[in-house]
Amino acid sequence: MAEPKVRGIEMLKKKFEQFNQLKKELGEEKSWEKIFEGYPERQRKNMGHFIENNTLAEGFSKAIPYYQQIGMDMEVVDISNNSSDAVLEIQKTCPVLAVSKEYGFEKPCDLICALDVKATKEAFPGMKGEILSAQAEGDSVCLFKYEREKK
Repeated sequence: MAEPKVRGIEMLKKKFEQFNQLKKELGEEKSWEKIFEGYPERQRKNMGHFIENNTLAEGFSKAIPYYQQIGMDMEVVDISNNSSDAVLEIQKTCPVLAVSKEYGFEKPCDLICALDVKATKEAFPGMKGEILSAQAEGDSVCLFKYEREKK
C-alpha cells in the first residue's frame, strides 16, 4: 500500500511545482486561470464513473480506494433527503499539508481542494459543493459537502 501513496504524493508535488513555475512565468492571477484549464473535464472523467448513475453516497464510497492511493483516509456520510442527493466527504488525513510547505504554500486548500470543488461544480451541472472545514485551518478533519437534486 505504501507504493500508491508515494505516487499520489508525487502527483501532488507536481501540481505545486507546476503552479510555482507558472507563477514565475505568468504572475499569480494568470497562473490560477492556467492551472484550472481543463480541470472540469478531468474531474468529469475521474469522478463521472463514480457518481453518474449512482447516488452521491454510493459514488463517493466507491471512490474511497482512489483516495487511499494518495494517502487520504476518507469516510462518506449520506445526508440525502426527499429532494436532495447529498453527501459529506470526510478526509481524516491530509497528506498535502506537509508537501505544500515544501513549495511555499502555508495552506494547500486553494490549489488542491478549492479547485477540486470548483471543477466538480462545473463538471456536473446542478452540483453544489463546498468546503466546510479544513485541517489547514486547524480543524480536526477536512469536510466537504456535495449535493444535487434527486432525479
